[in-house]
Amino acid sequence: MRTRTVYICLAVALLFGYTHAYAQPLMPEEELSEEELLASYARQVDSIERTFSYRYDTVALKSGIATIIVPKGFKYLDEQQAQRVLVDLWGNPYYEGMTLGMILPEGQGVMGDDGYVFNIEYNEIGFVKDDDAGDIDYDELLADLQEETAAANKEREQAGYQPVTIIGWAASPYYDKDRKILHWAKEAKFGDSEEHTLNYNIRVLGRKGVLVLNAIGGMSSYGLVERDVAQVLDIVQFNDGYKYGDFNPSVDEVASWTIGGLVAGKVLAKAGFFAFLLKFWKFIAIGGVVAGRFVWAKVRGRKTKANDEEAGNPGDD
Repeated sequence: MRTRTVYICLAVALLFGYTHAYAQPLMPEEELSEEELLASYARQVDSIERTFSYRYDTVALKSGIATIIVPKGFKYLDEQQAQRVLVDLWGNPYYEGMTLGMILPEGQGVMGDDGYVFNIEYNEIGFVKDDDAGDIDYDELLADLQEETAAANKEREQAGYQPVTIIGWAASPYYDKDRKILHWAKEAKFGDSEEHTLNYNIRVLGRKGVLVLNAIGGMSSYGLVERDVAQVLDIVQFNDGYKYGDFNPSVDEVASWTIGGLVAGKVLAKAGFFAFLLKFWKFIAIGGVVAGRFVWAKVRGRKTKANDEEAGNPGDD
């Protein structure tokens, strides 16, 4: 029953302009039953999904920094389309350099209810020293991150976005010193949503900066991400001249942040608090029901009236 209610809410959100730039409402709300709302939702999602085109080969990222090797069972959505997903469909605030594209499972779309995507970014912050990797108190770091995120919520709300609560680590930070790969996962709550968002973070250290892969989805997708992460760790590879081992101390800039700073999100300071976490689409859509709540009330009202009449109770006029 709960799943059915969620889908009805999603249908209302879609029908009432959440994706208005790409799809038009299918039917006037007074004509829709619960079953028709669900059907309209499915048609709307399918219509949106058909507007995207994917790649399944090897993709060269801009400026020759790195190459994406799309593994079997996955597909790549380019930078322009990925930005549309994050901003126009999922409702995330835009910031410069927010995506170089997305990797997602081949059988899943960007509007998949229980899936996930890996968003790809590059932060040219300089060479990140990893000397502190074994000395970090991640519990203390989490407390600092929670406090800073809470302090930023006033600004988020003033800008028209939902406040964020960091629930905790979904997976504690781990640094693979040999491969120069850092990964961890955060569980977050947006607004009053009962559903939590998963942000599974991967950082690949390079000569001049860090490649960022963030898995975005609902907490229910954690098992899928954990299963697939081994394949994803190597999909984005620095080209020769940009690898960590190519660092030249006489000419290259050293980053102000170390491993602890990457986990804390300090590297994203230029993008502000908006860049700390990205929302998964389902929770945005559910939030959109606020705008169409009167429709949901009508749906519930019709159902209640029908039940009353069947029970011999005429209800209120």
